[in-house]
Amino acid sequence: MDKNRLKGHGAMLGAELLWGVSAPLGKAILAAGMSPLMLTNCRMVGAALLFWIVSLFTRREEVGHRDLLAMFFASLCGVVVNQCCFVWGLSLTSPVNASIITTALPIVTMVLAAVVLHEPVTRLKVGGVFLGAIGALVLIIGSASGPGEGNMWGDLLVICAQLSFSCYLVFFKGLIGRYSPVTLMKWMFTYSAICVIPFTYSDWIAMDWVAAPGVVTWGALAFVVGPTFLSYFLLPLGQRFLRPTVTAMYNYVQPIVATVVAICAGLGDFTVVNAAAILLVFTGVYLVTRSKSRDDMLREGDADSN
Repeated sequence: MDKNRLKGHGAMLGAELLWGVSAPLGKAILAAGMSPLMLTNCRMVGAALLFWIVSLFTRREEVGHRDLLAMFFASLCGVVVNQCCFVWGLSLTSPVNASIITTALPIVTMVLAAVVLHEPVTRLKVGGVFLGAIGALVLIIGSASGPGEGNMWGDLLVICAQLSFSCYLVFFKGLIGRYSPVTLMKWMFTYSAICVIPFTYSDWIAMDWVAAPGVVTWGALAFVVGPTFLSYFLLPLGQRFLRPTVTAMYNYVQPIVATVVAICAGLGDFTVVNAAAILLVFTGVYLVTRSKSRDDMLREGDADSN
């Protein structure tokens, strides 16, 4: 494996680890009294500020008008629609339903990549995607304390969130490769904050930050820095060096992180089933990584013709 792909795998693993920790952290913040949209707004505004601050200490990149427009649509798919639909859907449906639906991300991304980028759908890739999905589902269902109550509209919103993020991974891969993560994300989160602030302005005014519990203020700060700023800094690195389906496969790491956090908190035990499920997830990621890309097949065709 070359150095760039290794960087991509490390970046995606880091981003997914942070997103995995965000689930219990976000639940604690919401339980303490912050509304879902308010938390989403904090993420967008806070991340935009952090990326602009960091950009002052990095090399300035000129962004063309067409790419600025493309970044606006990328922010809609990758941040605004994805995060708002998921949080709104999660407030209506059960966490188990939402987690199960998120396992569809690599499958949807594989299909979109085949249609849009003409990436081959090989047996190895299909087998890897479904192995990872089975492992993730075993972890999610095994960690559920009860059946929970699903909701059709909530489930549909979570599906929309996954479709939106799949579109971001596939349609904007070329844009991501042209700019640094700081330049890309400072504009994406700026656009996202502008889109969301009008809908949450009243919540900002009504929020008493001084009297808010520590878990709300410090938790929101941690949520902005870790699962938002750092994870979205790493995400473009993974997208730059890895294919969309491989990038999406790392979504299966999140249930593993949630399971480990629950075990460390004394809310569960590590079982043979957990170990088998984790092995399935990483086997699936490995198989998708080893599957041939469109470029690989084109190179093989050129070699055969010579």
